[in-house]
Amino acid sequence: MPKRIMQGVVVSDKMDKTVVVNVERKFPHPLYKKYIKRSKRYHAHDENNTHKVGDTVSIQECRPLSKTKRWEVVSSA
Repeated sequence: MPKRIMQGVVVSDKMDKTVVVNVERKFPHPLYKKYIKRSKRYHAHDENNTHKVGDTVSIQECRPLSKTKRWEVVSSA
């Protein structure tokens, strides 16, 4: 099964080897068909602490690395 890849913005880099990425998605409301914006924050592994707040990054699913980390940064856009 392929690993999911998402794109988002780094909102926190205060932890060691971890960044918090805010991912926004748009989808139509089932009844009213108006597009709704929803966002979710993911903890992602950043091995070299290279990404800073405001960077746009792509994250990919990986094995559990800690209690909250199940994603890793694969590239910056």
